Amino acid sequence: MVSLSSYADVGSMAQSLQQSIDAAVKRVQQQATGNGGAIGNVQEYEQNVAKSAMNTAPFATNIGTLVKDTSRLNVFSSLASNDPADFYKFNVTTSGPVTLGTVGDAGVRLQLMDRGGKIIADSNKDAGATYDAFQKLKSGQMTLDKGDYTLRVARDKDVPVKDAKSYGVQLRMGNYSKDYDTIAKQPAKGDNPFGGNTKLQGLASILGAGSGSSNPASIMLGGSGGSYGGRGSLLNALL
Repeated sequence: MVSLSSYADVGSMAQSLQQSIDAAVKRVQQQATGNGGAIGNVQEYEQNVAKSAMNTAPFATNIGTLVKDTSRLNVFSSLASNDPADFYKFNVTTSGPVTLGTVGDAGVRLQLMDRGGKIIADSNKDAGATYDAFQKLKSGQMTLDKGDYTLRVARDKDVPVKDAKSYGVQLRMGNYSKDYDTIAKQPAKGDNPFGGNTKLQGLASILGAGSGSSNPASIMLGGSGGSYGGRGSLLNALL
């Protein structure tokens, strides 16, 4: 993975890392064949959002909808010191093989969960069958059914939680004509999505306890949002 650890600000990282990302992209493209690519003049979009201060799946940042041979989803962010995990949610509109690509610091763990919170792919080499599934996901050989999914980004077990980690993740299903970037920044210190409502905060704690579930109650409580607008070239060539 490309080392990003010397950059502190997500915005400046996105610009300064473009050459490193392009180099990584070129290596991946040379290794990949028949896995799809850009169709015509690709429409490019970007959203800049602040992640929720709640590190639970019900408050996952929405990175968009994965549409076969249409959309490609990119997310770029960092785990701040003592930040245990980031969560991102996306929707798949039709069943089919999905490809995941990554750039960033070593020691970052990725887990893909289904709507019920079950881990179906895990980058941890000790994860058994879910690790095998993750390898298939990286090579575009893992099929995802239509529905909602959550991506959990954390540190490997042997990485201290105080170590900041930066990363970029990309998802696609075949070719694409629309490219969506999400730049997810750290929440401001003291941010509280409940505005001091202790009842809602307690409910969120129950929803987030031991599960990545994305049930109707968690959907109502929602995740971070943000509207798409014109974007730059953050990960627009990465397979």
